[in-house]
Amino acid sequence: MKIIVIGSVAAGTSLAAKARRNTEDAEIVVYDQGKDISYSVCGIPYQLGGEVENIDELTPRDAAWFKKRYEIDIFTEHKVSKINHEKKTLEVQDLISGKTKEDYYDILVLATGAAPLTPSPFDQKQYDNVFQIRNIQDARDIETFSAMNQPKKALVIGAGFIGLEMTEQLVRKGLEVTVVQLEDQVMPPMDPDMTFRVEEHMREKGVNLILSDTVKTIDGETSVEKVTTTKGVTIEPDIVILSAGIRPNTELAKEIGVEIGESRAIAVNKNMQTNLPDVYAVGDVAESFSVITGKPIYRPLGSTANKMGRIAGDVITGGNLEHRGVLGTGIFRIFDLHVGQTGLTEKEAKAEGYEVEVLYNIKPDHAEYLGGKELIIKALADKKTSRILGAQVIGRGGVDKRIDVMATAITFKAKAEDLFHLDLAYAPPFATTKDPVLYTGMALDNALNRNPLMTPADLVHRQNSGELLQIVDTRSKKDFEKAHVKGAVQIPLAELRERSQELDKSLVTITYCNKGVTGNAAQNVLLNHGFEKVYNLSGGNKNYQSYLKMMRLKNKH
Repeated sequence: MKIIVIGSVAAGTSLAAKARRNTEDAEIVVYDQGKDISYSVCGIPYQLGGEVENIDELTPRDAAWFKKRYEIDIFTEHKVSKINHEKKTLEVQDLISGKTKEDYYDILVLATGAAPLTPSPFDQKQYDNVFQIRNIQDARDIETFSAMNQPKKALVIGAGFIGLEMTEQLVRKGLEVTVVQLEDQVMPPMDPDMTFRVEEHMREKGVNLILSDTVKTIDGETSVEKVTTTKGVTIEPDIVILSAGIRPNTELAKEIGVEIGESRAIAVNKNMQTNLPDVYAVGDVAESFSVITGKPIYRPLGSTANKMGRIAGDVITGGNLEHRGVLGTGIFRIFDLHVGQTGLTEKEAKAEGYEVEVLYNIKPDHAEYLGGKELIIKALADKKTSRILGAQVIGRGGVDKRIDVMATAITFKAKAEDLFHLDLAYAPPFATTKDPVLYTGMALDNALNRNPLMTPADLVHRQNSGELLQIVDTRSKKDFEKAHVKGAVQIPLAELRERSQELDKSLVTITYCNKGVTGNAAQNVLLNHGFEKVYNLSGGNKNYQSYLKMMRLKNKH
């Protein structure tokens, strides 16, 4: 059996290595038109910023290493230009010599990855100071340019993972950075009320963040000297980083009749097989499916690519591994903030038809007396089944731990109550006695059964629609006077039992404090005193004020 793999980054090399571990009988050949193999795309921003000392650290293996260890032939700078699947042959061009040869296969694997999008008007001309981040050669080119030109001002197009990571590293290098983002928020896959905190943090760090805008015109012949956005903002960058998204490289697949899925990536089954016999697809060129909904989704990450490669390599050589789907779990760092996401966002859950309970949980990531810093978890649960559907976490530490626990819980279909019963590691340097994950489960379970929550968005919507609401601020008079919810009356928790007769038991009532805990205590008091419908404002006044600020800025722009 001869296995030919097109592509030698995460998925392709993972597949080849697994296939060889399973059998010594197969001939395994890998072609890649790039110079480097098995490299870390995700590490490139940190190498450019100086956190990774040498670029060779991102390319720990080469073709000779694979040949010696696995008896796998990897041909770099070789482009597969044509496939004849009926004859099972390939036309391969050596990009160095220009010579073309024909090869054959029994099994073909498409690991062709994805290519960065080049948005208009950057797609109309080549500029020597415009770069993308997709392979090691891109990093080398940026390093060379920076060494020769010493850029002082950078323009980043796009505010996804790579755009934000590059922004952080360029600021770290001392550059003045402007980010232009087409959507009205950074990290569009997340909910805007969470990413707004990221936007505020970026501005605090000196980043010029321009949302709901895009570059319209470019001045300059060989270099971008000035750009003007659709809203008339002018920027004069020394270097431009394009990070406007990627598209799967499906051209070869389409030519031989491989089915393309809803996500525009290659459709595969759980064994990574395409619709054509003996043709597989793995990595960023292939679509996955949601663990929660079962529907196709496209989440190109190195971790998923490695997993897909291992599964296909096992199946091709007689194994029985299956892809179990993904949650779209991701994490990134932007200066002092760590930001994680897993499962469905609120907007995705509602689009899927779920009626969700939404909790904003604001707690220290570990004991405050040992320097614990604020952590905010936004978690969703299905009101019908109590199943956890998704979570987003932002903080200065402990985000990775919490998002991974939530991803594990969601994968195994945990309910809100299950989170509270997890036996998580505790010591003051690492957690609080009631870990934020445990509290998330407890509060969500309470909300689903007795103590309903109200989000700031829902409260503002109800107020704007003219609904008669009774809002109780349980904080001190001093805190109330600093900032409070529109229409609220101030009754401290300690006085609430005695003064509850001042309130109307039949009205929809919302209690709140600064972050949510005292508001929940007040909610219990009123429920125990016979109030009919009492909500706790999720995340308290702090979350409410953040939401108002976000809406003011969005409306302004």
